[in-house]
Amino acid sequence: MEYAKSLSQRLAAPVSKCVSASASVTQQLLAGPAPRPRPFRVCSWDRSLRKGVTAPSLAELLRQAQSALALPVPIALVLDEDGTAVETESFFRTLEEGTALMALSKGQSWTAPKTRGYQASLSRKPPRRIDVACVTFDLYKTHPKDLGCLNVKATLYGTYTMSYDLRCHGARRLVKEALRWALLSMQATGHVLLGTSCYMQQLLDATEEEQKEEEKSPLPLQSLLPRSLPALPYKKMSQ
Repeated sequence: MEYAKSLSQRLAAPVSKCVSASASVTQQLLAGPAPRPRPFRVCSWDRSLRKGVTAPSLAELLRQAQSALALPVPIALVLDEDGTAVETESFFRTLEEGTALMALSKGQSWTAPKTRGYQASLSRKPPRRIDVACVTFDLYKTHPKDLGCLNVKATLYGTYTMSYDLRCHGARRLVKEALRWALLSMQATGHVLLGTSCYMQQLLDATEEEQKEEEKSPLPLQSLLPRSLPALPYKKMSQ
């Protein structure tokens, strides 16, 4: 009987562990990913002590501020620029990173800063930058004898990325190919010029021969005679 009880306990132990582990995993999956810690700036009620802390939630931020400023519990958090109280988790999530907060303990209250322009400097937000296109050029070598390789990378709206890698291997081979193409282009240009000059020479020779034939041919007889003779004078006979 005792052996059966011990055996049942041994079998029930791993089963309970598996059930508890599966329950914890299910709870984590249902709860979703943990919030990311965000940076904040906290100061004392007289702004004589300033600290930087990071916290993912309002409760953690209260604990971090109380520990960093060495304040007695409980404490309250307000915005340093206008004294707005931060009391709910939903309002805490709307705060931007780097927001200046003031920690107040019992009997302390928010006061406006005496320095002019302090609130403006805290409330001033950097302009939001939207990158339309970002192009980077990377020149590198894979072998000392190579001319070099060029990598062009373009990023559009910070999401879409395109890259092109131009590799030039073998300087001698590249120079030979360039000289070969230059030689072929010069030969083709020479043939075109030679053909054009021959055609123009034939055209000029034909024109000169026609002019010489016209000069050597005799003029016809009709062209030598005048086309019309002058009329004879008319004399009236006297009776």
